[in-house]
Amino acid sequence: MEVAANCSLRVKRPLLDPRFEGYKLSLEPLPCYQLELDAAVAEVKLRDDQYTLEHMHAFGMYNYLHCDSWYQDSVYYIDTLGRIMNLTVMLDTALGKPREVFRLPTDLTACDNRLCASVHFSSSTWVTLSDGTGRLYVIGTGERGNSASEKWEIMFNEELGDPFIIIHSISLLNAEEHSIATLLLRIEKEELDMKGSGFYVSLEWVTISKKNQDNKKYEIIKRDILRGKSVPHYAAIEPDGNGLMIVSYKSFTFVQAGQDLEENMDEDISEKIKEPVYYWQQTEDDLTVTIRLPEDSTKEDIQIQFLPDHINIVLKDHQFLEGKLYSSIDHESSTWIIKESNSLEISLIKKNEGLTWPELVIGDKQGELIRDSAQCAAIAERLMHLTSEELNPNPDKEKPPCNAQELEECDIFFEESSSLCRFDGNTLKTTHVVNLGSNQYLFSVIVDPKEMPCFCLRHDVDALLWQPHSSKQDDMWEHIATFNALGYVQASKRDKKFFACAPNYSYAALCECLRRVFIYRQPAPMSTVLYNRKEGRQVGQVAKQQVASLETNDPILGFQATNERLFVLTTKNLFLIKVNTEN
Repeated sequence: MEVAANCSLRVKRPLLDPRFEGYKLSLEPLPCYQLELDAAVAEVKLRDDQYTLEHMHAFGMYNYLHCDSWYQDSVYYIDTLGRIMNLTVMLDTALGKPREVFRLPTDLTACDNRLCASVHFSSSTWVTLSDGTGRLYVIGTGERGNSASEKWEIMFNEELGDPFIIIHSISLLNAEEHSIATLLLRIEKEELDMKGSGFYVSLEWVTISKKNQDNKKYEIIKRDILRGKSVPHYAAIEPDGNGLMIVSYKSFTFVQAGQDLEENMDEDISEKIKEPVYYWQQTEDDLTVTIRLPEDSTKEDIQIQFLPDHINIVLKDHQFLEGKLYSSIDHESSTWIIKESNSLEISLIKKNEGLTWPELVIGDKQGELIRDSAQCAAIAERLMHLTSEELNPNPDKEKPPCNAQELEECDIFFEESSSLCRFDGNTLKTTHVVNLGSNQYLFSVIVDPKEMPCFCLRHDVDALLWQPHSSKQDDMWEHIATFNALGYVQASKRDKKFFACAPNYSYAALCECLRRVFIYRQPAPMSTVLYNRKEGRQVGQVAKQQVASLETNDPILGFQATNERLFVLTTKNLFLIKVNTEN
């Protein structure tokens, strides 16, 4: 069985700034433009039966504003009339009204258990669309933004079961066929789950294809389902369609269509609680291994070979245990005996007296180490100097122990740690795993629409942006940018709702549920001379922080950042904040 490679993210040191001094609040006004919408945004509020944290993550915090990364400063939203509305900005001072580019053929309000309608831009000429009722549309758009060639036309339209939202899609074109691969998210009821929330998260990977030489319609050629217990922070299909990457708290696994999750869980549990096949104990001088023998075993059925750093045990012509020992033994003094209780007892004499063995045979997980109470007490005594019953027993010491009460709330991470997994599209198995530990996930951004979306993680106090490269097996995730101290700063914003950054990394921004938007710019040279009074040196660059307050009491429903502008969507208005004057 293939085992997934445990990988790590390699930080590029030149992209870090250890001398970063913080953000300086700038009172420079930010030009802000407001557009009133003809019809309200099609917001879908959570129902009474959508009460879990996962429902809140997936649907309650949904971003209703969609950015078309293939075209500069072009955003879309869906209104209550079922219209997909587009605003493309050329000049801030001459803003037009959002224009209708497509209208959903179904009445959105007719379905009781619908979710929010979702859209994803697969390529410069293809779009995937869900109306929130369980129907998927694949739309050919022509060159968007070009009035002569833009025409939204349904090329595929099919009911796919329970309502879902689209979280990613790509377009694959080769000489023989054109395919659209899309990732759909559902939260489904799990009747047999008595301990958990009663729901599980389902990710469906659907591939729709059409052969170029035929005049046939587009049709589904592949449907695979992953299941997990938490909504993924990030999930994206690789540009060549050969794999999938997911960042989540709880792991995901592929299941066969129609296979019951409960069966999988039963198998997992049975594997976890499998009985050890042998038990072993150790003292400072020797080790004792105890093996339960099959009925009617005699000494003729047992063959044991002792070597200085190797052991081989054969029971009734079957290999029982064989491998390299953790450390060397005196193989000539090692013995074995059959006890009255129908068990085999093996005594191994340690070459290195006093050495504690963490395992008997390197890499073998079939045995269980039994420690006696005297050993546990000795270990506790050895570790006593590292612990204290008092919070700070000796405050006058040069380096007092860390006191958890001195940690700020924004430094305390979640107990559970996320992982980044890469799945192979053909074998459906995990090929790479990165344990993210305390590297909290912050947001994702599309830097290059031809590549996978980037994701931003907190590393210590900074926020680091990572670009996945599925083609580079040895260095799959590249550190491409750093937002200094942003990991620390954002943690103090308790009311934050959306987080984004410019595709050229010139600034990062976050917004609260109501009204306020915070902008954090990269350090830039100063036009005037500035000195650090403490160190008596000239400051070459300053990172500015700016705050914009929107003139509305409606909650913020959507938030997108481009290189020049921030777009903020509320129920009845679309706001544009001009962040950078030139690209």
